Amino acid sequence: MAIEKQLEYPVYTMTGTVDETKKINLKICDINGMYVVHRALIKQLSQKRQGNASCKTRSEVRGGGRKPWKQKGTGRARVGSTRSPLWRGGGVIFGPKPRIYTKKINKKEKQLALRTLFYNKLRNTILVSDFHSKIEKPKTQLIIESLKIFRINSLAKVLIIVQEKNANLYLSTRNLKNVEIIAASQINILSLLKADKLIITLDALNKIQEVYNA
Repeated sequence: MAIEKQLEYPVYTMTGTVDETKKINLKICDINGMYVVHRALIKQLSQKRQGNASCKTRSEVRGGGRKPWKQKGTGRARVGSTRSPLWRGGGVIFGPKPRIYTKKINKKEKQLALRTLFYNKLRNTILVSDFHSKIEKPKTQLIIESLKIFRINSLAKVLIIVQEKNANLYLSTRNLKNVEIIAASQINILSLLKADKLIITLDALNKIQEVYNA
């Protein structure tokens, strides 16, 4: 069951001062609806599986067409092929075959899961008016100083959501293993779950409300 909640964010400047407040309405799952988040996560993880593991059965292994010895009179156990699963070099019983692991989920269900996660991350979300969108050249130290301004622990996993990816901003964060930058149109369940802190630009939040609040 979906319920509508109003979220209120203080909008920070890059100096750490509050500039204004921003209110948005999101339709989220009720208190018992985290199963939707789980379904969306399983769907995303299943898409990473290649599913190309393959073993040959006794009918696919080369050779073994001749009966090794006659059926009776040798005192040995009867056998019809050297490619029996019991023999070295034989086929595999019920071995893996290529398959598609992808699971399906409705578009509205996935959007509901994302909105629910955003609501649950409210206390760990920092909304900024702009996050170095006009940075002229890559500079990692600039990002580190910005995180210190917002009192974010250096060990915390930070997800920065911007409206569009900026090449210089991406290069500035690439050397920080705990910092990930992503465009608002590409947010996903796994990135949100892994993040301890979210930094969202005002333009990105408007994009999220437009795209995912349908």
